[in-house]
Amino acid sequence: MSTTKGLEGVVATTSSVSSIIDGVLTYYGYNIDDLADHASFEEVVFLLWNHRLPNKEELKKFQQELADAAVVSNEVLDQMKTYPVDKVHPMAALRTAVSNLALFDEAADEMSEEANREKALKLQAQLPTIVTAFSRIRQGKEPVAPRNDLSFAANFLYMLNGEVPDEISVKAFNKALVLHADHELNASTFTARVCVATLSDMYSGITAAIGALKGPLHGGANERVMKMLTEIGEVEKVEDYIKDALSKKVKIMGFGHRVYKNGDPRAKHLKEMSRQLTSITGETKWYDMSVKIDEIVSNEKGLLPNVDFYSASVYHSLGIEHDLFTPIFAVSRVSGWIAHILEQYANNRLIRPRAEYIGPDRQEWIPLEDR
Repeated sequence: MSTTKGLEGVVATTSSVSSIIDGVLTYYGYNIDDLADHASFEEVVFLLWNHRLPNKEELKKFQQELADAAVVSNEVLDQMKTYPVDKVHPMAALRTAVSNLALFDEAADEMSEEANREKALKLQAQLPTIVTAFSRIRQGKEPVAPRNDLSFAANFLYMLNGEVPDEISVKAFNKALVLHADHELNASTFTARVCVATLSDMYSGITAAIGALKGPLHGGANERVMKMLTEIGEVEKVEDYIKDALSKKVKIMGFGHRVYKNGDPRAKHLKEMSRQLTSITGETKWYDMSVKIDEIVSNEKGLLPNVDFYSASVYHSLGIEHDLFTPIFAVSRVSGWIAHILEQYANNRLIRPRAEYIGPDRQEWIPLEDR
C-alpha cells in the first residue's frame, strides 16, 4: 500500500464543479478571469448550483430568493448575544451559529431535492447576516437587518456598517466573493463531502467545512498576512523584517500553493483591487508593502502570492476587522461547499479511505499487576 503525506496529488473523486488544470481555475468551465471581470456573485452562485449561467429573469428571481432568505431567527441572534464575545474568534462563533440554524429549521433532516435547495438558499443568505451580527454584537451594537433591495455584496457591507456602501467598495467586495467561491477539492470542501457522504444533513456538512476553514493553513492565512503587515508598519522596514524571517525559516503567510506551480490566477485580481482601494483610502503603504514583500519572497524563495496575500489589504481597505477575513471567506465559499454537497448527494458513496499501519506489531498482553 503506497501513501502520500497530506494526500498530495491523490485523486479522491470526480467533480464537475470547478477545475484547476495547467494553472487555470474554472467554475463549470468558465475561466475565473472572465467571472472576476464580469459576473455578479449571485450569477456565480447560480452557476455553481445549476451548472449554467442564469438568464436575466432567472437571475432576478434568484437574487430575490437570496435576499428574502437572509433574515436569521431571533432565537439564533439571541444565542449569539450570550457568546463570550471578548474571547471567542469569529470563526468559532460562525461555526456554532450555523449549527444552531439547523435547530430552528424543521426541514433540516429532510433530504429531498426541494428541501436541500431551500437549505442551500438559507445557508448562503444567512451566513452574511450571522457574520455581520456577531461583529456588531461584540461592539455592543444591535445587528442590522438585511435589506431585500441590495445586492449580496452591498447587503453584507450594509449590515456590517449600517450604511449603504459606495459603488467602488461593492464592486471590490463582489469580485473578492467571486474569486473565493470555489477551488476544487480543498481541505474544507473535502471535509464537507466526507461529512455528507454519510448522508448527514447539509447544516452538518457546512459546519464541518467551517471547522476545516478555521485553520491558519487554510482560510486563516489572510488574517495572518494583515497581522504581518501591521507588525512591519512601514515600507522601509519590509526588507529587514522579511529577510530576518526567512533566515529563521519563519513561514511567510500568503505565498505558495500546493496545486499552483506558476502562481495563483486569483492573486492578480486582488493585487489590482488592493492598488485601487489603498489609493482611494490614502493608505497606499499597505499595497506598497505587499508588493515589496512579494518581490523579496519571489526572488529569495521562488514562491508566488496566493489568493490570501493581497486579499488582506483589500479587506482592510474596506474597513473590515482583521479577524473577520476568514468568516468572509466562508460567506463566499459556502456557495462552492453547497455545490459539492449537492454533487455528493446526487451520486453518493460513503468516503472511507484506508490508512497504512505503522505502529508496533505482535505485542503480548501484560496483566495489570505486572505492568
